[in-house]
Amino acid sequence: MIVPQQPETPRFSAPRSMSPYSMASKKRKADDENDEMSVSPTSSPAISSRQLSRPSKKVRAGHELAGRPLPLARLLETLDTAQLRMVLQTICDRRPDIGQEVVNGAPRPTHAASLQVLDEYMEKLRASFPFGNSSSDYTYHRVKQALAAVIDAISDFTPQYLPPVEQQTNISLQYLDGATAIIHSLPDFENQQHRYHKDTAYDDISKAWALVITEGAKRGGGIVMHTNGWDVNLRKHNEQSGGRLGQAMAAMANEVGWMGHNSNGRLSGSSDPNSILNQLVSGKYGSPVPVGRC
Repeated sequence: MIVPQQPETPRFSAPRSMSPYSMASKKRKADDENDEMSVSPTSSPAISSRQLSRPSKKVRAGHELAGRPLPLARLLETLDTAQLRMVLQTICDRRPDIGQEVVNGAPRPTHAASLQVLDEYMEKLRASFPFGNSSSDYTYHRVKQALAAVIDAISDFTPQYLPPVEQQTNISLQYLDGATAIIHSLPDFENQQHRYHKDTAYDDISKAWALVITEGAKRGGGIVMHTNGWDVNLRKHNEQSGGRLGQAMAAMANEVGWMGHNSNGRLSGSSDPNSILNQLVSGKYGSPVPVGRC
């Protein structure tokens, strides 16, 4: 018996599975294409409509580069003290009204500042002396201009510190003390005619001392001169000047000489606690005197 032959069942092979590496590669490629599309100038309407241009330089309207003088503020920054003083002096000489405004608006100089200026004039005088052993006449003619500048400066500064401009006696005396010391430093020439400048300076400063002492004696009986040692300083100045401060010494003797001096040049009652001077200084003058037992 013949058994009929069964047809063969067709075999279907399972689809070949894709490698995970190839799938990831295709995905990255697709993503890159999408990114390129998103940033492409042709695909972005916002960027495609923008016109890219190089920024141009800012040009000031109506301004061309050319040489011109410095502005006033910049010019003043370049000037030193001497140049500023010269410019200001020139303007004040041409315009007296501006000069008066400067005088009214400038602060009053301190006595220390004025003495410093006098010291600067003295430095110029010392620098003008010739080297070597020169004759007195030759030396005088070499330093005459610088010497006159010192004398003129002292003559101009001194009235600033005299009453009634300066009301504080102690400040006046501080200036006079320094100015007198500067006069001591002026050269002494053998020729009497050449010593005229220094003699004149001594006469003027002696009058200034006398004025300050006289006015100071009216305010407090001259106690300032004694308690601060100005009477002793004046005596030393007079000795150093060769007795050429006679007018100042006379004022001291006439105005405050009632207090008297001891052999050391100090007030005769300055060491006595019961003296009138010390009572005035301590504020005890006129206080009740304790009465002792009978």
